[in-house]
Amino acid sequence: MRTIVHLSDLHFGRTDPDVVRGACEAVNRIKPDLVVVSGDLTQRARSYQFRAARAFLDRLPKPQIVVPGNHDIPLWNLIARGLRPLRKYRRIVTPDLEPFFADDEIAVLGLNTARSLTIKDGRLNRRQIDVAVARFSAGAPHCVRILVTHHPFDQPEKGDAGDIVGRAVLAMGAIGSRVDLILSGHLHLGRSGSSAVRYPGSGALIVLAGTATSTRMRGEPNAFNLLEVDANALRLQRQEWSPAQGGFVKAAQQDFARSDRGWVERKTT
Repeated sequence: MRTIVHLSDLHFGRTDPDVVRGACEAVNRIKPDLVVVSGDLTQRARSYQFRAARAFLDRLPKPQIVVPGNHDIPLWNLIARGLRPLRKYRRIVTPDLEPFFADDEIAVLGLNTARSLTIKDGRLNRRQIDVAVARFSAGAPHCVRILVTHHPFDQPEKGDAGDIVGRAVLAMGAIGSRVDLILSGHLHLGRSGSSAVRYPGSGALIVLAGTATSTRMRGEPNAFNLLEVDANALRLQRQEWSPAQGGFVKAAQQDFARSDRGWVERKTT
């Protein structure tokens, strides 16, 4: 079984120092096998914000899978936005826009969905989909295959598809039978649900993380996800910031079992 910490939407430049400290302490206390950060490391893609994000990542356990978000592309500098949208991210955080980690239990691929021609929307291109197919077609058959993107593949509790990553239908048509878990952020909401609801025939569990450290909350406390996963079982915990306790505490837990229909939640009494 592997333990994964899933953080998202750090938004350095708009963070609470106490929450940043608490997140660092909590993740190091967990000692995960992998740390995943699904985008929006900065608020406005400024150098000092990337440096703060880099310092935060340096304090967390390794290995790490990190992808950018739409806030990591300059908003007002139109030349940089058009010609060098992720220059600072690649220089300060990581030059790898398709990070990959694999061992004998998990295979984790991160893909960049941030695009310079949109303000907040994201998309995948066909080459990235081909990369995902190749990555998830290799390896041991019992390996849990995990995709990490900033923009989500679903919007739980919302009827429209406005925030869903572009070309999601094309991507799920290609990798829906190959991917087991999709980790994303962007909405600042912690949610989970089966991909089969929106993409019939697929069997992945879609997991969204709230904002781990930002003051830009949308009705939910700062939070991150803690996942324990193997080929047959998955436990998802939401760790929420508690000002009263001065740290992150377990706020919710879901347990899932693998079936021929994908992940099925096991109800506890």
